[in-house]
Amino acid sequence: MTEPGERRRRTPSTTTRERDVRDARDAARRAAEALSELIRHRLEGVSAVCRSEDGGWIVNVDVLEVARIPDTTSLLATYEVELDPAGDLVQYRRIARYRRGAQDQ
Repeated sequence: MTEPGERRRRTPSTTTRERDVRDARDAARRAAEALSELIRHRLEGVSAVCRSEDGGWIVNVDVLEVARIPDTTSLLATYEVELDPAGDLVQYRRIARYRRGAQDQ
């Protein structure tokens, strides 16, 4: 117990628990933030979030790579972003590139 006026110290386990990804929404937000720090493209959104085998997260983030007029001809890309259980970036890679107006295969 702490004395009045004394600050409570954080243990490593408490600090880790506060940093862990809470849910899919949190994983999507952290993946988008991490990717935006590394690439200079505008984020369009998150198209998939799932747990990885090691308890981390795999998130697909869609970005606008080349803006064109009309907008339906702009080039977009999907990046797969992998986070560890704590929410830190492990790796990312571009897995698809497509025109905005193109239909899914």
